Amino acid sequence: MKTMKTSIPPSHEHPFAQFVRILGKGKKGSRPLTEDEAFQAMQMIMQGEVLDVQLGAFLMLLRVKEETADELLGFVRAVRSSVTPPQPVRVDLDWSSYAGKRRHLPWYLFSIFLLAAHGHRVLVHGASGHTIDRIYTEDVLTDLGVPVASDWASCTAQLDQRNFSYFPLRNLCPRLHEIIELRNIMGLRSPVHTLSRLINPAGAPCVIQGIFHPGYRPVHQVAALALGYSRVDVIKGEAGEIERNPDIECLVQSVRNGELVDETWPALFKQRHVKEESLDLTTFVKVWRGELRHEYGEASVIGTLAIALKLLGQADSQEAAQTLANQWWQERDRALF
Repeated sequence: MKTMKTSIPPSHEHPFAQFVRILGKGKKGSRPLTEDEAFQAMQMIMQGEVLDVQLGAFLMLLRVKEETADELLGFVRAVRSSVTPPQPVRVDLDWSSYAGKRRHLPWYLFSIFLLAAHGHRVLVHGASGHTIDRIYTEDVLTDLGVPVASDWASCTAQLDQRNFSYFPLRNLCPRLHEIIELRNIMGLRSPVHTLSRLINPAGAPCVIQGIFHPGYRPVHQVAALALGYSRVDVIKGEAGEIERNPDIECLVQSVRNGELVDETWPALFKQRHVKEESLDLTTFVKVWRGELRHEYGEASVIGTLAIALKLLGQADSQEAAQTLANQWWQERDRALF
């Protein structure tokens, strides 16, 4: 990683200043970045050509304004060259995991394990620890004794061995991880949390994304279309992870072969469940083993899996996807953990 410059000649304007000015020139003078401007700005950030104070100002101005689809497109274009594998890696489904859980256990992991058990190669990329009082995918995998990828070679080996790999952002793209780690310094998430979900580093034909703020859902959808992704689902997932909350309707905003498609999946329960008193991974494992029933958790696993199955073309309707997902859950290898 390149070290950031710390000073410039006093008589010269720093080349990155133009991008801060575009975003911060007041209510009447400011505007969003164009796709090309966003590309140039993120390219400078990735190359370490930006002062720390500029980076902080840039990220927070974007956070207040909220990113446009064109800005996300430019950012992702600038980042893709830093995350592309040296050799092609076969992946069926790109699954991003950057939010962490704080109210419910990470039931989405069981959905991923079931997809992998049935031959779908799932690449999960994400970050952990950037927000206090949450548990993250990597934390749970570590507790379960599942190794994570350190580089593309180990990622490929894991995909070949078990059809699933978790590639931490700190190994996949250290520069982006460094920026995500500013979360507890700034007190706010940054656009990196958004663009990281869109990078699809292995070029998987199917992409699924979870967001927390509903307003970001169509932005992700439009950006994914512009990036040329042919099959994409974006949901407001539980806590921002890719996890269907069975207590409420789930709007899935998709890309299908060049078209934007919206589909609503119904709530699976009439009344809402209370949040967990504690996120106990012992309970988590017992549910997988069948030693403990968990109405909310099992419905979440099956519901999340159903959306992924329809995205992957394993089912052509919600009903068929839900039935197949339920079947896979009932027939799971309970001795896996």
